[in-house]
Parts: sequence; structure tokens; C-alpha cells
Amino acid sequence: MLSIGIVGLPNVGKSTLFNTLTKKQVPAENYPFCTIEPNVGVVGVPDDRLTRIAAISQPARVIPAAIEFVDIAGLVKGASQGQGLGNQFLSHIRECQAICQVVRGFAGEKVIHVDNRVNPTDDAAVINLELILADLATVDKRLAKTDKETKTGDKKIIAYRDLLLKIKGRLLEEKAVRDLNLNTGEQDDLRDLNLLTAKPLIYVLNTDDHPASAVFQPTDGEVIALNIKLENDIAGLTENEQAEYLTELGLKQSGLTRLIAAAYTALGLISFFTTGPDESRAWTVQQGAKAPEAAGVIHTDFFKNFIRAEVIAWQDFLTAGGEAAAKERGLMRLEGKNYIVRDGDICNFLINK
Repeated sequence: MLSIGIVGLPNVGKSTLFNTLTKKQVPAENYPFCTIEPNVGVVGVPDDRLTRIAAISQPARVIPAAIEFVDIAGLVKGASQGQGLGNQFLSHIRECQAICQVVRGFAGEKVIHVDNRVNPTDDAAVINLELILADLATVDKRLAKTDKETKTGDKKIIAYRDLLLKIKGRLLEEKAVRDLNLNTGEQDDLRDLNLLTAKPLIYVLNTDDHPASAVFQPTDGEVIALNIKLENDIAGLTENEQAEYLTELGLKQSGLTRLIAAAYTALGLISFFTTGPDESRAWTVQQGAKAPEAAGVIHTDFFKNFIRAEVIAWQDFLTAGGEAAAKERGLMRLEGKNYIVRDGDICNFLINK
């Protein structure tokens, strides 16, 4: 399951964003370190294609793809050395695939700022530096162990040590690992370190004035400008009321939908569908995944016993009015093991039993 860690300074709107995303109420009071343990919520990924597919298939249940959000306590300057609630919270996001950093873009004197000022660029710099310092500590620890192992003369270990030194040099320049042009092998070698600054980064600028995004223009991640309080109000409405409200505001989709879409883009993910009388369901795979890999997302046996896939583009499914009609019109394709799954494919996997 896709997992995103929500980070930021205290009182920037992290827990309110989490509440809005998950509709799982967690404390979001107006004082630092209100969140003591990480809150985890699983959210269904909004996808109008799944809704339209299900309207034709009329299944017993509809299951969207899922995304996990992890809300951790506010970080402060010195967190990597134990300030505030310290390094323990950085460990909570190491297992996440992406980081969502919330920065404050609203004034609001009633809401405390830990440094008594509102400057999203400076706030982001504080958090990013703490993530860099935390990664530096991780790399130094691994280097101490690897240096001893290089005495054996093993070329692979020596190459790994050199890679760690390359990463350390980058971090000492106070730059993120994600911007390094690492090859696939190097990325694989570093995977077990779960480096924070190697993860894709998305910024949420919490503002009551969307044009304020002009004053916050980082180069290391996409910025989604959200009025989190307004989004929270919208999330409390029924689906019909939400649609009407968004129309009144002149918006095609909620900010939260844009945030989830940005996460998929940052991680290079796509969705494919399965549908039938029992269920219509969305599944998430890496862009470029072949048919057996997609089948394996459903069940590991599907990967091992894959024969071929029956594939219909979702638009063709809707135009034809269902699987049977699509098949009659020649819109269903039979694809083999080398077929690369496309975003929106409706798949039926045939396997050896």
C-alpha cells in the first residue's frame, strides 16, 4: 500500500489535514506537540473512472485503491539531535514511500507559530535540514560498519563504501539525495537505509489565500496550495453537497484529490481495474509494470501462474456498455507476459490452476 508521511513544524495544519483526509478525528489542538504518537489512516483514492465502471457492472461492492497517511508530531530545529520530541518521530516516516511537508502560508495570530513569524520558505528549510541531518547520521553509522568490512578487499563492499561517501558528500552540502542522478543499482543498494531525503517530496502550502503560493516556490517538489480549514469543511459534506460546493468555488476537484494525484505522479504509479458482478476494484502498480507484475498485486499465485491477460481500455468499456459488448466489438485484447499495463486498463488475468 502506498504510504505518505505528513511532516512539518508544529501548528501548521498537519493533523487537520490528516483529519480531513481520513475523516478520522485525532487531536489537532493549538499547541506544539499535540500529536505524541503517529496517527495512521487509510484513505480510498478518488477515481471517477472506477465509479463509472461500477455503474455499468453493478457489482456487489466497489473497492478503490488505498493510500496510507502517517501524521507525526511537529518537528522543530534540532529534531535530528533530539530537540522537541526528537529523532523518534523521524523514524516513523522512514518506511513511507513519499513525504508530504505542510508549510504555513496563513497569518492568523490566534494560531501559535514556534518562531513567532510566518515564512513558508524558511519553515521548509528548517524541516529539510533536519531530514538531511537525520540522513547524515544514518549514513555515518553505516559507513563506520562498511569501512571495517572493506579490509577484506571485496570489490562490492568497496564500491558500496564509495557510494556511501558520495551520498555523505551530498548531504554535507545540505542537499537532498533525491536530486542525485543515481542508477538503478545504486538505488537498490541504498534502499535498506530508507533515506528520508531520497523520498519524493510534495509540499502543501496551508493558506486561506491560494495566490499566496507565489511567495513559496521551492524547486525540489510540487506545491499544492490548500486552504486546509476549507477542505476540512468540504470533507464533512455529503458527496452531492461537496460537488455543489466545488462548483460554486469554480473548482473541478478538491484539493485533497489533487494532493493524492500528485503523490501518484511523484511515485510513478498508475491504476488498473478489475470488474465483475462480485466487485469493481482499482489496483495500484508502478508505471511500466508488465502484466504478470500487475496480476501479482492481486495475488502472488497470479504472478507465478500467469498465462495471459484479457484487457479492455476503460474508455472502450464505457463506450461499449460492458465487457460482453466490448468483446463483441473486438475491443478486448489478449496480452502476454511482456505487455506493459496502461493506466486505466480493465484486466482479467488468466492463470494456471
